[in-house]
Amino acid sequence: MSNRRTMLAASIIASLCLSGTLHAQDTTQTSSQANQQNSAEQANREKVKQLSTITVTGIRSSSELSIDTKRAENTHVEVVSAEDIGKLPAKNVADTLQRLPGVNISSSSASEGAFDEADRVSLRGTNPSMTQTMINGHTVATGDWFVLNQVQTVGRSVSYSLLPSEIVSQVVVHKTSEASLMEGGSAGTVDIITRKPLEYAKQITAEASIGGVYADLPGNVKPQFSGLFNYKSDDNTFGILAQAFYEERSLQRDGQEVVGGYNSTTLGGKTYYYPNEIGNALFTQTRKREGGAFDLEWKPTDNLTLDLNGFYSLMKADNFNRNYMLWTSNALTGGAVLSNVQTRGNVITAGSIAGGTGSYGVYDQISRPGASSKTNYVTLDADWKVTDKLRFRGEVGTTHGAGDSPHQDVIELGANVGGTGSWSMNGLGSPISWSEGPVNNNQSTMAPSFGWIFGEQGIHMVDKESWAKFDGELDFDGPMSSLQFGGRYSTHTRESLNDIAQGPNSASNWQNPAAYPTATSNYPGDFGSQIGANVPASVWYFTPSQLKQIDAQFANRDPVTRFYWNDIYKVKEKDTALYAQANFDGDRWGGNLGLRYVHTAETINDATTNPDPTASSAAGPIVGSAFGAYYWNTIHHSYNKVLPSANLKFDLTDDLVARFAASQTMTRPDYSALAGSVSLDDLTHTGSGGNPGLKPLISTNFDAALEWYFAPRGLLSGSVYNMVLSDYVNFADVQRVYKDIQASQTAGHDVFSTYTVTVPSNTGGHVKGFELTYDQPIGDNFGVETNYTYANAHASGGGPLQGTSRNTFNTSFYFENDLFNARLSYTYRSSFYDTVSHGANYYQGGVGNLALSVGYKVNDWMSLSFDAMNLNNPKYRYYYQDNSTFGKQPYAFYVNGRQYYFNVRFKF
Repeated sequence: MSNRRTMLAASIIASLCLSGTLHAQDTTQTSSQANQQNSAEQANREKVKQLSTITVTGIRSSSELSIDTKRAENTHVEVVSAEDIGKLPAKNVADTLQRLPGVNISSSSASEGAFDEADRVSLRGTNPSMTQTMINGHTVATGDWFVLNQVQTVGRSVSYSLLPSEIVSQVVVHKTSEASLMEGGSAGTVDIITRKPLEYAKQITAEASIGGVYADLPGNVKPQFSGLFNYKSDDNTFGILAQAFYEERSLQRDGQEVVGGYNSTTLGGKTYYYPNEIGNALFTQTRKREGGAFDLEWKPTDNLTLDLNGFYSLMKADNFNRNYMLWTSNALTGGAVLSNVQTRGNVITAGSIAGGTGSYGVYDQISRPGASSKTNYVTLDADWKVTDKLRFRGEVGTTHGAGDSPHQDVIELGANVGGTGSWSMNGLGSPISWSEGPVNNNQSTMAPSFGWIFGEQGIHMVDKESWAKFDGELDFDGPMSSLQFGGRYSTHTRESLNDIAQGPNSASNWQNPAAYPTATSNYPGDFGSQIGANVPASVWYFTPSQLKQIDAQFANRDPVTRFYWNDIYKVKEKDTALYAQANFDGDRWGGNLGLRYVHTAETINDATTNPDPTASSAAGPIVGSAFGAYYWNTIHHSYNKVLPSANLKFDLTDDLVARFAASQTMTRPDYSALAGSVSLDDLTHTGSGGNPGLKPLISTNFDAALEWYFAPRGLLSGSVYNMVLSDYVNFADVQRVYKDIQASQTAGHDVFSTYTVTVPSNTGGHVKGFELTYDQPIGDNFGVETNYTYANAHASGGGPLQGTSRNTFNTSFYFENDLFNARLSYTYRSSFYDTVSHGANYYQGGVGNLALSVGYKVNDWMSLSFDAMNLNNPKYRYYYQDNSTFGKQPYAFYVNGRQYYFNVRFKF
């Protein structure tokens, strides 16, 4: 029996534990029997044979299931069962995964800052794009609701905010690779396994969860619902599963942002830096996640199973962002006098400004009605057991994701309230204290000047893939237990082809304050206290409906003249893969050895001010846009890779397991890195943009682990890992030859010049570290689960690698008896490099999160649950790290408040 069948059996158990229909002897007895076997592999086989006599409900049993599944695998995996998810404080799959060793989560993808829900998953201190996320072994397209993720910072990671935990039977995190795993995850692969109708024991199963969520910053309650119905025939040959969910909640984020980075000025002949714009950033949003899943399973014959599976999730994410700012740079360039100066290193940490003619304040109000993201997939599978030793499996499928920003209703104001301002930095512990004039809570008293109307419209980002694959497995008698082989072909497209950047309609009276409605709303009175800052409070603002009226009246949204070609792109990939993998099982050992061949053909379209010299063709110049003429380039690029992998497991004793693994893995470059628009300055011969010629990242990996299974639910393990990254993507200045438009117009003929262009570029990198895990049952009812991960990562030349937290720590304490369960969990990750912003490295500071989950079983068909998220109300801190003598320069601070979920669960 191959390890793959053991995994399948464990997955069946995980599904059955939700139905509550398996009854018999205590799992402690089963584990005791297992320990009497000659090896750990035999123990797990015995458990598979005894599926009908095992009880697998509750925290303790599901924890044992996860540990047993991990132990049975010939590769290094981490496993979370459905009961684990049901009993953890978790609202999407990422919330649960963050508690596993070597897993990091983040709540944002671009520079939008942290929110209160986990959204991206990464492994072992690497960029989230280096982690492959699959559902049932296939890809899942993704969408993003935030506009920058749709058009500028476009990665390959999946938005977990679209994946509610209710859909999950089991999640398997593959930390080592094998040839049969789809390529794409240089750091590892997360496989989300959903439920199958024929895996349920009862003919009819129905479940529902009804409740609500209270968020303490917005101060309201929103509804939550999920439901499941499963039917299977008496002869277990046909089954249908249907699932639905609707989850609504309010979000408020209070924050401070230093917009535009740090500017320079000269004092006493020395250069000093000061914050450009310091703002009160108030973000509010209503998130509505709705969707469902279905699965039809049919066995027309004893050896053939057909399965039709689908999933749909839509996140409606209307949001409103206000940022009222002290505009220090504008005041100083307008002749303001700087006084009361305090410095640290070469940074002005405190100062006062007065006088001059420049506006002291700038105020952005941005409403995004209709913002949304969605994902769906449909697959058709056939599993044919030809003989006792030969099995074939085929699958065809399609997945589609989208991110939409149909409108941004925006106004930018200038303000000169009293003609004074001040700021005082407080390090990274708390936000910058600042003031701007004596009055800012009333529109008429502020007497704003209307400075600009901006915001992109009509964005529809599409992410889609269609594929076909086949797999075969031939079993043997002897040390080589089976041979797996197969292939996969897919076409994947990521594109955003429309972007209308509105501006003010110059023919209207848009700069006349009397033409605007009267604002009736203000910031919360406790805004500053929530983030721990001394800042202007109760600032006024227009409502979203008023902003909609303003932009409809005064904005220019002409689809031709306001077409913003800088943010349009298209990447199409055709991927072909073939693999062969030999699996081995012996007395106290097992493993696999394989090769995966991958061919990728890319067609990349981007827009540039000049023809791309590497392009196969360049249509243009295309004229009519107020942003200038542009060329639509088509670039073809292809490459082949052979990816070897080897895994080896030894059962040193009945309780002690050693693992070794080596592999090469691959991640294709981010879409925005391949197709980012190129913008050139003909005067300075400089520019920036994407790089269609990027090579895929290849990681050469080594992994070793020692695992001691000292008791049922008991595990003490340690592992070391090393990843050598070739062609990691970072930023670099390159020399490229482009047509110099300005010089060509002057000369009357084509003139070509060498430009220094900042683009994504291939470089090297290195990640190494270790993981420690300790799971300890305490008596019959208590337990503790804890882990620690250390990651040391750097790019060639010593620079940082994106997403790397050096230290990650998780711990959970739980109690469970027949009626009551509770789990208190804490997770922490240290600071990490996020991206480059305004010429400096941009980091998120270390942050910890406390969560609680409590459940009570009323009877066999009803239970109550209470989940508290972000109990410690964590403050997210961001900063610039550059070569200044000051060191860390504050960039942003955010708090999202606490969320409390209460649900009544029914099971029939």
